[in-house]
Amino acid sequence: MRYIAAAAGGPEVLALATTDVPMPRADEVLIRVHAAGVNRPDVAQRKGLYPPPPGASPIIGLEVAGEVVAKGAEAPGFEIGERVCALTNGGGYAEYCVAPVTQCLRWPQGYDAIRAAALPETYFTVWANLFVHGRFAAAETVLVHGGSSGIGVTAIQLAREFGGRAYATAGSDAKCAACVRLGADAAINYRTEDFAERIAALTGGRGVDVVIDLVGAPYFERNLKCLGVDGRLVEVATQGGTRAESLDLFDVMRRRLTITGSTMRPRTTAQKGLIARDLREKVWPALDAGRAGPVIYQVFPFEQAAQAHRVMESSVHIGKLVLALRDG
Repeated sequence: MRYIAAAAGGPEVLALATTDVPMPRADEVLIRVHAAGVNRPDVAQRKGLYPPPPGASPIIGLEVAGEVVAKGAEAPGFEIGERVCALTNGGGYAEYCVAPVTQCLRWPQGYDAIRAAALPETYFTVWANLFVHGRFAAAETVLVHGGSSGIGVTAIQLAREFGGRAYATAGSDAKCAACVRLGADAAINYRTEDFAERIAALTGGRGVDVVIDLVGAPYFERNLKCLGVDGRLVEVATQGGTRAESLDLFDVMRRRLTITGSTMRPRTTAQKGLIARDLREKVWPALDAGRAGPVIYQVFPFEQAAQAHRVMESSVHIGKLVLALRDG
């Protein structure tokens, strides 16, 4: 099979190569890949900063859509020929990819491979962080940083889908307008406004219930200022750094704040399977009905993975970038 090989470096290190088709383990399916999503962890892995967990494929790529062509002896639930999208543990930038069957979901009604491939990484991540760790509930409010990213677009839409309200930050007026079109009550251009001051004004000083943060240390103090009583700060990524300089513990105690976060890749198959079950039961009906779906910014031929990474690193995109391997 063909796959995208990578050595540590810039986008130019991504190149087509060939290797053997992987064999599914007992609890896995083999997927003939039609499309693969492109995500920031892929960029980090290409740079040598996000190694795959033990036993996972070293090939870049965390989400795919395609058809099941083989399965292990302990992989019930999908038959040969069924169309699935999957959160992979690696190996997505390839013509064939294995994934634990519990991390696979059927394509929503009316979806093609491109849209299906844009689902797993962001929907698994947002469900785990906003609804599980963040305990987001109907009638609550969330501030979503990076509102025009794949995660941001998903978080805004799912917050609205489940009866809440969302505010967002983004790096341009055009991106802010896109966030509002997707359902945000307001969007804040972080290049021209202080988001903590704006949140205070927008909420009448009450603050939000949850902050979903992708930036990390530079936003830490202002994120806490944005939270109301019993507020939850959930760290999903640390693009700006990992070490915050100060924390007023008494303020955390006084307002009963929760500071948490998570990564997806190190979780066990069983843990990811529980997230998939929640998505199947609670989110897929909305996708089947045509609501809360992914926004596709650009589709690249498989051979142009390097260009997709360049666009990802430029941050000009709104929504998802996808590699196309086959029609359908």
